[in-house]
Amino acid sequence: QVQLVESGGGLVQTGGSLRLSCAASGRTTSTYAMGWFRQAPGTEREFVAGISWSGGNTHYADAVKGRFTISRDNAANTVYLQMNSLKPEDTANYYCAAGSSIATLTLGSWGQGTQVTVSS
Repeated sequence: QVQLVESGGGLVQTGGSLRLSCAASGRTTSTYAMGWFRQAPGTEREFVAGISWSGGNTHYADAVKGRFTISRDNAANTVYLQMNSLKPEDTANYYCAAGSSIATLTLGSWGQGTQVTVSS
């Protein structure tokens, strides 16, 4: 079991930046793929970005490609999501996830979420 705690959310204007962090603890956290999902009110939770356990493989949703960057520091058991050029449609609760692979992140562990609000 992996425990995940997100931080770094907040209120930002359109075009601004935020960096989310997800601190992981528990068994062999460095061997897990990690990722970020988001959910806005009244919508389904959607994939944002994922990174393999080594950091060598990343995937992004089309909506965030070129604006968001996922990275990880296995020594610190932390995964990051750098979000640039934020838009009002990026407003959502952002969740960190850990799983055996990027494709199976939804089957793994979840954090409690951190709210990101982008004002127009």
